[in-house]
Amino acid sequence: MTQGTVPPAVQSFFHRPTNTITHVVWDPTSRVAAVVDPVLDYEARSARTTTAAADAVIAFIERERLDLAWILETHAHADHLTAAHYIKAKLGGIIAIGEHIVAVQRTFRRIFNLRRLKVDGSDFDRLLADGESLKLGGLVVRVLHTPGHTPACVTYVAGDAAFVGDTLFMPDYGTARADFPGGNARTLYRSIRRILALPDATRLYLCHDYLAAGGRTDYRYETTVAAQRTNVMAGDAVSEAAFVLERQTRDRTLAAPALILPSLQVNIRAGRLPAPEANGIAYLRLPLNTIG
Repeated sequence: MTQGTVPPAVQSFFHRPTNTITHVVWDPTSRVAAVVDPVLDYEARSARTTTAAADAVIAFIERERLDLAWILETHAHADHLTAAHYIKAKLGGIIAIGEHIVAVQRTFRRIFNLRRLKVDGSDFDRLLADGESLKLGGLVVRVLHTPGHTPACVTYVAGDAAFVGDTLFMPDYGTARADFPGGNARTLYRSIRRILALPDATRLYLCHDYLAAGGRTDYRYETTVAAQRTNVMAGDAVSEAAFVLERQTRDRTLAAPALILPSLQVNIRAGRLPAPEANGIAYLRLPLNTIG
């Protein structure tokens, strides 16, 4: 952060049904804002979408008189549907994601047999490269490619704040899984080293919090680089080999996320729902015996 620059302001919204956190970050001087990882409510039993979580974010932006410039995705999520397209329709803003989303699109185009899906990232307004910078009023947001959980994961660094997506969880819980298509535990470890190379005081904003068994009972989604140095799975004392062994061993015990099938086929299209068919109803696909 340039000397004299006002640190970014952040307001976080916890979505209990999916343990997801959406962040609104803005430049306090210009009041130009970005939304990071917005959530569209989805009730799986009835396949019904609603917008309560996104509407709460929109109401906050309007109440605070913020100017929404960006809607930033840290990756194509497998545990919730994104509300990026919905929020853009309400408030404007540029939907952006890491440029390696095209690899994720290619994989899931095949799995879901989405023949009309373009695998060039064009469903998003902007694809971001490692090291690229965005303007957020008087702030500069720097993009770090931090793959491992997925090939397309990025971290957004704005002043003394960084939005790390699923790459890291709270220090008492560990890290993201690395067994999704294109995921890699060794790559994830090295991406975490990039994040831990940021200054110790850097505020890290997470996309999820889960409560470790026998631990704290309150949800938290802000930590620091210094605190993450004692992360139970990936802290400074953990070698790459030890991390890879533990991550791969744990991943073999994990079930597929509850919303992986509906979320991915929506999220690789920037939150656009499938077009209605001739009967006026839109449909999502369930590939049998494929995931998990």
